[in-house]
Amino acid sequence: MKIIVDGYGGDNAPLEVIKGCRMAVDEYGVEIVLVGREEGLKEEAQKAGVSLSGITILNADDVLTMEDKPRDVIKAKSGSSMAVGLKALSEGGGDAFVSAGNTGALVMGTMFIVKGIEGIKRMALAPIMPSEKGCYMMIDGGANLECRPDMLLQFGIMGSIYMSKILHVNNPRVGLVNVGTEPTKGTQLQHEAYALLKESPCNFIGNVEGRDIPAGVCDVAVADGFTGNIILKLTEGIGLTFAANFKEILMRNTLTKLAALTLKSGLYDFKKKIDYSEYGGAPLMGSAKPVIKAHGSSNAKAFKNAIRQAIAFVSEGVIDEIKSSIRVEEKTE
Repeated sequence: MKIIVDGYGGDNAPLEVIKGCRMAVDEYGVEIVLVGREEGLKEEAQKAGVSLSGITILNADDVLTMEDKPRDVIKAKSGSSMAVGLKALSEGGGDAFVSAGNTGALVMGTMFIVKGIEGIKRMALAPIMPSEKGCYMMIDGGANLECRPDMLLQFGIMGSIYMSKILHVNNPRVGLVNVGTEPTKGTQLQHEAYALLKESPCNFIGNVEGRDIPAGVCDVAVADGFTGNIILKLTEGIGLTFAANFKEILMRNTLTKLAALTLKSGLYDFKKKIDYSEYGGAPLMGSAKPVIKAHGSSNAKAFKNAIRQAIAFVSEGVIDEIKSSIRVEEKTE
């Protein structure tokens, strides 16, 4: 299997990307195509003492920054590492693409270069989030600020397939994010989406409130991208704030430091549970070929896990399953 990786995407590129690719090659035996300025990548690897064995470099002279506009990936920055990597994916130069770069550009680039699955209304970012019972998928996490009911229906179907095949959740519970659990709650969007999801093949459990999502009330939380992104960013912010305050409490005096030592094992497990780097990244659901959006501040471990996620995306045949489900859904309309 061959995974294409954006060597200059993210806050910690290119060194952490290179290190993550090295870890992935060593642990998973996967072949990596690293896209970016060839001389710069080789120089960074040499300085850090990282071997590029099993890693092929695909040269791209330009870099797409977080400040660039999404459309630049297909226009002004068509020679960037992201654009070149997506083009390589579309032309069969690899089986999946991983980038921690500009989210808007990645979505637009995938839409226009890689294209979407036939029948899918819109692609959706689908980050995997921690919950009390393990994890859940937030779909859409920000690709579509405004959505139609039929889009939310497809998000639920795609999310259910991913959670079943990749995370091996049996009969994933799909919930529609709303301001109350009653079917009459919400706007017209939620009312119509509720009716569609209720008649779908998904294991639809109805409306779910924001406060219940972290408790693990559902395995797939369906929302428009505006709502989903707020939930995503709020969850990240609460996690960071809690961790900072808890550390301060434990470091206050000798007694609290001793208490921290006794809690060390449990704290490590908790930190691992809420660490985004453990999950890798957010799959771009609806793309004709696997695309993974890694967190912008990803370190080497997060890049390695994003590559692992891309490998599973390919090997489990998620896209073929989505294609089959969409065809069945179209026939029943």
